[in-house]
Amino acid sequence: MSHLHIPDGVLPLWLVALGWLLVGAILLLVSRRLGKVERGRQLPLLGVMAAVMLVGMSTEIVPIAYHTNLSVLAGIVLGPALGFLAAMVVNLILALFGHGGITVVGLNTLVVGAEAALGYYLFRGLWSLLRRRQRSPAVAAGVATALTLMLSTTLMIGIVGLSNLDPSTHVAVGPESLTFRNPFEHGFLSSELAAVEAGNEVASSAPALDLPAFAKLVFALALIGWVLEALLTGAIVGFVHRVRPDLVSRERAAVATSVGPLRKSEPYDGRGGGLPSGDQPQHQEGRPG
Repeated sequence: MSHLHIPDGVLPLWLVALGWLLVGAILLLVSRRLGKVERGRQLPLLGVMAAVMLVGMSTEIVPIAYHTNLSVLAGIVLGPALGFLAAMVVNLILALFGHGGITVVGLNTLVVGAEAALGYYLFRGLWSLLRRRQRSPAVAAGVATALTLMLSTTLMIGIVGLSNLDPSTHVAVGPESLTFRNPFEHGFLSSELAAVEAGNEVASSAPALDLPAFAKLVFALALIGWVLEALLTGAIVGFVHRVRPDLVSRERAAVATSVGPLRKSEPYDGRGGGLPSGDQPQHQEGRPG
């Protein structure tokens, strides 16, 4: 669970802005890399995988407070570019439902999108080594998922460390804690959000986050989730490979590029090909009476 469950107004402005700038640059690169034809063909599949990710990230495994991302699965099926787009769509929808802040969508897209891209390349590399011994890619998908989640969780912890947060200045929000105040009383670009006031003096915002202890706690709980998500992703990829091998194999690109425009002598039959020569529709010559 590398998703940042942080509300708006907690992370410093420079970090939030940096996340959005990096996401914008990546999206621009992705849009230039993908042609209009490829985007049109893959759009329905992108919507399906985004919905799968949305369900997984909305379902909590209660005992360990963990939810699956299924971003590696999306990367395997969609590829790194479209997988990043799916991560952007899912994080934006989740933010609208309060699953993380709107301003954190950029950073969350970087983390989850990195999972899709890294998971794709790890899966390809592992399966190229393992496919000689076994036909099913389930093991490669499971191992790639576990490694990817470990790296993305490390990235998430790094983002929290860069934010330089002081947990003592952030309290639980409830009806009794709501007050009316000027949000710009310390300046428009101030990154201090909830400073504790003692009389008329503002307390120091020195960092008090024990990052090593935080990392140990996150890794201890996330380890169980990595195993569960790796097993789930491996099982899904193995099943998809049995029923639709083109979705998880390199042959998908070859099939997509080999489909050319239909010749005039091959009318479309509704299944992606031309009609047999014996089934050609008969055209009557001459003007209708």
